[in-house]
Parts: sequence; C-alpha cells; structure tokens
Amino acid sequence: MFDTVLIANRGEIALRVMRACKELGLRCVAVYSEADREAPHVAYADAAYLLGPAPSSESYLSIPRIIEVARQAGASAVHPGYGFLAENADFARAVAAAGMVFIGPPPEAMERMGGKTAARREATVAGVPLVPGTLEPLESLDEIRRLGDAYGYPIAIKAVGGGGGRGLRVVNVPGEIADAFASARREAESAFKNTDLYVEKYLTNPRHIEIQILADMHGNAVAVGERDCSVQRRHQKLIEESPSPALTPQLRAEMCGAAVRLATSVGYVGAGTLEFLFEDGHYYFLEMNTRIQVEHTVTEMVYGVDLVKSQIRIAQGEVLWLNQADMTPRGHAIECRINAEDPLVNFRPALGTVGSYREPVGFGVRVESGVRANYRIPQFYDSLLSKLIAWGETRTDAIARMRRALADYEIGGVTTTIPFHRAAMDHPTFTDGHISVNFIGQHPELFDTTRAYTVPPADPTPAEEPVEPRSITVEVNGKRFGVRLFGDLPSGGGQPAAAAVATAPGKRAPGKRATHVAAKVDGVTSPIQGRLAAVRATPGQVVEAGQVLFIIEAMKMENEITAPHAGTLDEVLFQEGTTVESGVVLATYKH
Repeated sequence: MFDTVLIANRGEIALRVMRACKELGLRCVAVYSEADREAPHVAYADAAYLLGPAPSSESYLSIPRIIEVARQAGASAVHPGYGFLAENADFARAVAAAGMVFIGPPPEAMERMGGKTAARREATVAGVPLVPGTLEPLESLDEIRRLGDAYGYPIAIKAVGGGGGRGLRVVNVPGEIADAFASARREAESAFKNTDLYVEKYLTNPRHIEIQILADMHGNAVAVGERDCSVQRRHQKLIEESPSPALTPQLRAEMCGAAVRLATSVGYVGAGTLEFLFEDGHYYFLEMNTRIQVEHTVTEMVYGVDLVKSQIRIAQGEVLWLNQADMTPRGHAIECRINAEDPLVNFRPALGTVGSYREPVGFGVRVESGVRANYRIPQFYDSLLSKLIAWGETRTDAIARMRRALADYEIGGVTTTIPFHRAAMDHPTFTDGHISVNFIGQHPELFDTTRAYTVPPADPTPAEEPVEPRSITVEVNGKRFGVRLFGDLPSGGGQPAAAAVATAPGKRAPGKRATHVAAKVDGVTSPIQGRLAAVRATPGQVVEAGQVLFIIEAMKMENEITAPHAGTLDEVLFQEGTTVESGVVLATYKH
C-alpha cells in the first residue's frame, strides 16, 4: 500500500491522475519544468517541485532528478502518465530500486511489449496476426530498399520505441527512403532517446482499432472493449470513439481474446493498449502501448470503468474485480483532441497565450484540460491542450452532443483544431461511420467547412488586477508554497523586468534562440517558433519554389519550411540546433 503518489508528467494527464489519487484518498505530488511554473497541474497538486533549470522536455526525462524529488517529497509510488518516461523500463527499475511502487507494468513486460520489434516477436509466438515486417531494428538503407521490393510499396519506417505517430514515415517510392529514414531517426531520438527503426508493409486504407486491457498481479486479465482511432493527421490521432462502427460483436470478442492472450503471455500488469490495423474484415497486430492512453476516456464513458483508478488499485495489489462477461458497451462516446494547431496549414503548431477560456458543460460532456485563461503555451511539449468527450445512447446522439459541445467551447487567443472537429462532425462519411486512416486525405472538402467555422483568435485578455488579500506562490529550494499577501508590494517589485531580445539576425550557436523578427526582405521566413532540426540550405544554392530548405521541430512535430519562390540563396542565417522565433528570416535571396 502507499499514501503519496508523485506524477512524473505534466498537462491534462497529470491532472487526470491527480484527481484519481484524491478520490482514493492519496496525496499527490507534481513536478514541473521552468516552462511549466504556472501550469494548472502545478497549482492543483498537494505539493510541487521544480525539476531543473532547463525549460524543455529534458526536465521530465531526468530519471535521477525525478527519483531525488520523489524521495524529498515522501512519495511511496510514482505514476508516469503517458509519454516522457512512461514506457521506459530503466525508469520503472529505478523507482523500484528507490523503494517506491511504479504504477505500471513490470519492466520485463515493458521490454517484451514496449519495443515495437520485440512486441512483434511476442505476437508471433502468441499466434496473433501481424502486418508483414521486420522483427529486428534496421541500420542499412540498402536493407530497407530490399524490404520495399519484397513487400511492395508503400512501406512504413517506424521507431522501435515509438508511439503516437512519432518517428513514423511512409515511403511510397525507393527515392524517398534516405530522407524518410533520417527524419524518422531524428524524431525518434528527440521523442524517445532511441534511434532504432524497423520496417513494415504499409496498409493503404485500414482502420486503426485498439483494445484496452487491465491485468492484475495474480494472473487475471480482461479486455475493456475497443476504440476506433482512425481519424488521424501525420499518423497521430485526432478523433477516437468507442465502440468501433466497424466491428461486429463476434469480431470484438475475437480481437479482445487475442489481446488478453498476448498480454497474459508476457506477464503484463496494469493498464495497456494493443493496437491493430483492420482492413477488409481482417485485423493485424501493430504494437502495444504499455501505459494509459490519451483516449482512455471514451472507454471509461462506455464501460463505466475508471481506468486510472484501476491502475492505482492494481499497483496496490488488489485482485481484479472485473469479469470479461461483464464487459459490455453501453452507448457510444467520441473524443476530440483539442490541439494548438492550424488545420488550414497542414495542422501546423500554433503557439500563443490562451485568452478567454470557457469549457462546455451539460449531460454526457466531459473535458480533460491542461490549460486555463491567460496561460502561455510552451513550445517544448505536445500540442494537445485538452480533450473533449461526448457520450450518447447511440452514435448519432454522441455526434449531436459533440457538435453542441464544440460550438460551446471557447478558447481565445490561440488557433486550435476546434473548427476542424466541427467540420468532421458534419461530414457524411464520418456520420455514416465509413472512415479509415485516410479520412482527412480523401476529403479535402473538410477544410472548406473548417474555414467556415474558423474565427481569427482575438488577443488574450489581460489578467484582472488581484484583489487583496492576494494568494501568491513562492518557490523555496525548488518546492512551491502558497502564501497570502496583505498590503501592497514594494514599489517597483511587483512585475518582473522584461527580458532583452536580440535586434539583429546572425549565425547562432546551436541551442541559442534567435528572437529577431526582421523587416520585410526577400527570403525564407519561419512561420513558427521552434528548433531547427535540419538545415538543407547553403549560400549560393539554386532552389525551386516549394523546395524543402529547413525542418523545424515544434511541439514534438517536424515542420518543413520551403522556398517561397525559385532563385539563388544569398545568406543562410542560422545553424542546425538553433531555436528560432516565428517570423525570423532564415535565409535570403541574391539580387
């Protein structure tokens, strides 16, 4: 048993875990980076600790520091959430070695199922159908070409340690292999600190269906239904629902049985998700996520099982209280991921500060949010702001409720995916349930409707002046404390000084930020803030319009920056590894 849980994560999932902890009577401890000082999850926790000076995702990946903080906070258990260290077996072992409980699977099961090639080997042993592909990581481009010839194109190059579409590139012809391999490796290193890649046949028009399982320490396991996650962009999910419109009860039972069989065979414990591709009535095992999923909420709404509390109860040693015969779906639930992205520009990350913020309410509506009014969105993390879930007695009811909830959801100051979701809920292919992973690509008219629903984000509303007495937060030796302040702040002491910014561009050292936004020049301009992951431009280079010259990583996504027109480049102003602001000129043309 344990009484204090450290949540080694941020954003909406950290808040979700904390709420489950409080309902179970457990104390919850937050951790945060410099960039997350004012994040809602920090304020909600019973105690909060600074991880380190680095504002980036590296703070949440420091195993020694997280263990140090857990000991300092008196935590007896650690919940990893999803992403970051959630599927890191070394982290699970470090938690156990420190005398604390890791709320997740044993590291051995994580290693057997968390790595994509290892999971494929286990599925082969368990007799679960697989997409044709390799069972070992690959290093050679020639080997990938050989596999492409053997499987037929398209093929998918995928990160062994991947998930959420990170480190996945589709190759349609042999000439795309080198760039796809390099891009997938960069993203895999950034997201997972694991550059291993493998190859599998890319099915052209499948659905993406996953099975949720729960397993205890005593050999019991159940499958808690399926989720259909077919609406995706960049191989990352945007809309999820349960149950799938495509599955018959017989297919559901067969896929659930296969998932339980595979999980049991590796000694899995806790919550996990087995992902499948489904095409022409056949299903193929894809990978397993050895953690809670972003979209776990739709399963909870349909099956009435609190999956996060279940994780915690299982970690405390409880015998599983659920039976497979009782796992019958009730009604239908849909989740829309509300991301800080511009759907009209290929879902490009859209940084900014949230202005007004009002969540939809009412019967059957649920919001899992990691933001609030006047919250500045950090560039270092995933673009997910919140999740909107709607439940109804039927799929038609759930869609109607989601339409209303999306219309009621107000997020000012930033561009979000809400207009796209409204367009998707109106589209006849979606409402008929005849979707695949190519839904967005096959229906460009979606963006006409998205444009009609789009309202330019207004400037954020300044925060109101505080009313005395004031509740403020101070940080002492890396731990946050709430205090009440009576009277006025000392003259000149109430506001931090504005940070100085550079006023001219230049060749920056890797890791330094380029903040200058130049006057109008004939050049290649960055439309977003982020880190230069690759520079393909050189002085004197002759370029064509639309040619990729820079790749900028922002919000865990790679974004291609292309030449606005043909010409000859003059100066290339920034090096790979530099962090640049939106509007900065990256390269100029000769005249």
